[in-house]
Amino acid sequence: MDEILRFSGTLAWDAEIDQWIADQDHDLGLIALEWFSQLRERGDDVRELMHDTHPVACVDDAPFAYVNVFTSHANLGSFLGAELDDPAGLLEGTGKRMRHVKLRHDVEPERQLLAELIEAAYADIKTRL
Repeated sequence: MDEILRFSGTLAWDAEIDQWIADQDHDLGLIALEWFSQLRERGDDVRELMHDTHPVACVDDAPFAYVNVFTSHANLGSFLGAELDDPAGLLEGTGKRMRHVKLRHDVEPERQLLAELIEAAYADIKTRL
């Protein structure tokens, strides 16, 4: 099994993340807030931090998902998304591990499918730990 990526400095609640979200374009910031809130709500073991200028959710110190905002969309991504079951084909990317879903303010997301991906990413990292 590959070694698990770990981050030092995770917090139960990182106020820097709230500020980062507030500083984003209004519509895209709301998208980032909605989905990062979903990450925060997975369990009592979820911790967070800013890494490479975007919010990351971890189980203890092992990252499982992140959000990011770009000019025309927000991303909801998984650090091990390439290994998640994604029957709807929502995840994009060609990297060895990471995958993401692009979210746009003018396109309604598949909320239930995204929630299932989040839960899968959370469960997956817990299993690896």
